[in-house]
Amino acid sequence: MSKTHNNIGSDFEAFLEEEGILAECQTEAIKRVLAFQIEQAMKKQGLTKSAMAKKMSTSRSSLDRLLSPGKSVTLNTISQAASALGGRLEMNLILPESG
Repeated sequence: MSKTHNNIGSDFEAFLEEEGILAECQTEAIKRVLAFQIEQAMKKQGLTKSAMAKKMSTSRSSLDRLLSPGKSVTLNTISQAASALGGRLEMNLILPESG
């Protein structure tokens, strides 16, 4: 094997970009990580979905959308979940350098 696999991640990103689905895949990955973090925090705090929805002042179905892959969710809902768990939502916009 003469080819090394040091750039697998960047090669995969390039592939997704060529297919026109990089942004969509990144968005879904971020949502899955956030949902996982929320679920783990709920377990740690002993919160059921119903109790969590009540703390968020929302419906259980809204919380289910937040925790379900492939469902659309607003930043406000994610922020409400973070606040209900005693945390906060932080985001960064990463832009390419100009020049």
